[in-house]
Amino acid sequence: MKLHTLKPAEGSIKSRKRIGRGQGSGRGGTSTRGHKGAKSRSGYKTKLGFEGGQMPLQRRVPKFGFKNLNKVVYKPINLNVLQDLAAQHNLETITMETLVNHGLVSRKDVVKVLGSGELTAKLNVSVHSFSASAVEAIEKVGGTVNKL
Repeated sequence: MKLHTLKPAEGSIKSRKRIGRGQGSGRGGTSTRGHKGAKSRSGYKTKLGFEGGQMPLQRRVPKFGFKNLNKVVYKPINLNVLQDLAAQHNLETITMETLVNHGLVSRKDVVKVLGSGELTAKLNVSVHSFSASAVEAIEKVGGTVNKL
């Protein structure tokens, strides 16, 4: 095998249609555009979404509501999850870094601690937000709550 003998596999390369190159080519005359009408002329262009006069899809299908760009979506973490984490890894302080390192949340998440479950460990918790019941449960055990 030499560089000058290399060629593509047989059947992998197709020759392009040579349109408008005379009657003998089979694609002369109207150049595969059919007869008359706007579509046969040069410069023809339809409006985006035009469906031949039929009511277009974007007008047939109604839209409802809106997307609030300022909405904050919290990643919920319950007290029983914090209790399990503290028990397994002997922790006294739980921060965002701790939750990320143990795979409970991602770095981009905004975390809210919810009051479901039971907490017996005295913990110092630092995350973005807390429910009232979670704050009450953490402080009842002697822990502290820090909002980021």
